[in-house]
Amino acid sequence: MPSNIIALIGEFAAMEGMSEREYSAHSGLSRGAIQKARKASRLVVYNDGSINAAASDVRRAEMTDPDQQRRSTGRSGGDSGFSGPADSSSYLKARTALTVYQAQEKQLAIQKRKGTLVDRARAEALVFRLARQERNTWVTWPSRVAALMAAEVAAAVETRSGVPVMIDAAIMQRVLETHVRAQLEALADLRVSLG
Repeated sequence: MPSNIIALIGEFAAMEGMSEREYSAHSGLSRGAIQKARKASRLVVYNDGSINAAASDVRRAEMTDPDQQRRSTGRSGGDSGFSGPADSSSYLKARTALTVYQAQEKQLAIQKRKGTLVDRARAEALVFRLARQERNTWVTWPSRVAALMAAEVAAAVETRSGVPVMIDAAIMQRVLETHVRAQLEALADLRVSLG
């Protein structure tokens, strides 16, 4: 055997821990992931550059997101060896749901500040109040305009027929009230839905 190979074998034999390749097989991670972990100081390394497997396993577990560990090993939640009832898919779903919820919450806050979003109870109360005011206006309308309408109709009939006509304002008011109340009852069936 050439001397450089013998020196290399002797060097590996003298190592205190594992090589990157050995630790890759031990941990189930790719060699690239091991190299990234080493650069990020997630591995415990001896003076000779070899990896302390037990200490590195503990440090990686403390410093790595459980979801990231599952994805890098390619294991599913059932056979991963990680404790806890959830597998990686439910963890991802929960994390996605949280992110979506936070985004929606921020969007609602922005809409509220812009004034494009209003409180539902307040809007319903406002619609009810406006409808009540409108109804009250229409209920009192016949008493305010009945005499004026009676005089206008009498004048129009007198102009056309040439005969003086008298229309009783009280009768005009009762006719108007009947028709206005019928219209308001028809409108009372309308329901406003804000949802």
